[in-house]
Amino acid sequence: MNAVDTWITIGLLLVATIVTRCSFFIFGNAVKLPPKVQHALRYAPAAALAAIVAPDLVLNGGALDLTWHNPKLFAGIGAAVFFLTTRRLLGTIIVGMVLFTALRLLM
Repeated sequence: MNAVDTWITIGLLLVATIVTRCSFFIFGNAVKLPPKVQHALRYAPAAALAAIVAPDLVLNGGALDLTWHNPKLFAGIGAAVFFLTTRRLLGTIIVGMVLFTALRLLM
């Protein structure tokens, strides 16, 4: 790939990013999403976060690690249980980090 191809690629990616990010401002209220689509889009941030976090919990060195020696997995499970019982986000982060640190030091 030469320099011209690189700059063309960067320019096209820039245009694609601007169009997709600014489409709601450009089109304004001209485009109305159906209520079902609006409802489904409410779950997009949680799904994206789960897609980022879940592989980190179950993969170790690129391989699936569901053994007893995976402190990230058990810390994640403990944090999830804490959140489901208390619904406190800051406490969940603290409990998850404390569990991870303790399990990592013990294993």
